[in-house]
Amino acid sequence: MIRICENHLRPFVKEHELEQLATQLAVAFDNLVEKKGPGNDFLGWVDLPVDYDQEEFERIKIAANKIREQSDVLLVIGIGGSYLGARAVIDALSPSFPNNGQELEVIFAGHQMSGDYLIDLMKYIEDKDVSLNVISKSGTTTEPAIAFRILREFMDQKYGVDAQDRIFITTDKARGALKELANQVGYETFVVPDDVGGRYSVLTAVGLLPIAAAGISIDELMQGAVKQREKALNFNLEENDILRYAGWRNVLLRRNYPIEILVNYEPSLMFFNEWWKQLYGESEGKDGKGLFPAGVNFSSDLHSMGQFIQDGARNMFETVLDFKHTRNEISIPQDEQNLDELNYISGKTLQEVNRTALEGVMLAHEDGGTPTIRLEIEKLDTKHIGALIYFFEFACGISGHVLGVNPFDQPGVEDYKRNMFALLGKPGYEEVTKKLQERLNG
Repeated sequence: MIRICENHLRPFVKEHELEQLATQLAVAFDNLVEKKGPGNDFLGWVDLPVDYDQEEFERIKIAANKIREQSDVLLVIGIGGSYLGARAVIDALSPSFPNNGQELEVIFAGHQMSGDYLIDLMKYIEDKDVSLNVISKSGTTTEPAIAFRILREFMDQKYGVDAQDRIFITTDKARGALKELANQVGYETFVVPDDVGGRYSVLTAVGLLPIAAAGISIDELMQGAVKQREKALNFNLEENDILRYAGWRNVLLRRNYPIEILVNYEPSLMFFNEWWKQLYGESEGKDGKGLFPAGVNFSSDLHSMGQFIQDGARNMFETVLDFKHTRNEISIPQDEQNLDELNYISGKTLQEVNRTALEGVMLAHEDGGTPTIRLEIEKLDTKHIGALIYFFEFACGISGHVLGVNPFDQPGVEDYKRNMFALLGKPGYEEVTKKLQERLNG
């Protein structure tokens, strides 16, 4: 379903460099498949496409239909992996513009702490029918907890006791603040699995409920992931494109290319870039190691970042998402005056022109000294997005182990939380507060 093309990578690397990583790739592969090694208690995602709670899966579809029937808007409250995966899929597969209220609009909140955003949001939905899905394993993560406190009050004031029927909780199966609240009030709940970390959770209820509510087939999404998993589990360095991608990333890092840029050519994939950036940044950026994950949206960013990528510091490589077919096709018309001098491409579709731009850019960047890994995907549709999600998840686990880090923890993010809690005056942080204030005051 996804094919790696290496012709714009070959001038910069040698095949034997990948072969020299074969032993490390084999160990990493074994760690994932046999569920061992660092972070092995967070490997539930490896078998998720074929081993999931089918009863909950059906409940997700029922709840999604209910949301679509009763609401104009679904508010999804979450941060990081609790919203990026769902937003990536919804944006990739939905129309670019709302269609006059005929379809449910999915709006995200709780991924920042902007008062302006929440106030504008509540004004926007004031006269709309609304459902709400809050996603948090603990229920106490600051950003979504604040948003839920405010928006839950909004829902209670708008619907009274009927708000209970419009709020859906995705959280721990047995404990935590949200689970306790759901038990008290009677909200319907869905599970964040214990063995799946947030950034790997898009194919759980975390991502599936908002995606299904948006009208996207979660059956097809899982089918794509199933097919990609079948390919992933074949340990053959010549044939397994996931292993090759993970291996080449590490080869390029050792060749002093510490920055990877994910490139797409469709504006609908902007948040797919964001999901990918979290997946790789949070998984690999630790112990003083890791590739820095960046993202660009071409051809737009060719007019902003293009100069640097072409002619700046030679410390980056690109991974290009090349979708052969997109959701729609439109042809460029003939014009008698031809003042814009475009008649030479009249009759071609925009997708043909877009892919030609892709090819021209890869050639130019190769000449400029930027290696490119090209991932060729047949179509921008639900099954292929499901496959691409699994492709990157499995490659991330492999690459992290080869890099020598635990790809499934995130110790660094706790540091800012500790400081924020202390400065806000959270009980139990008094000593930290004192030290931080001394530092801030010079």
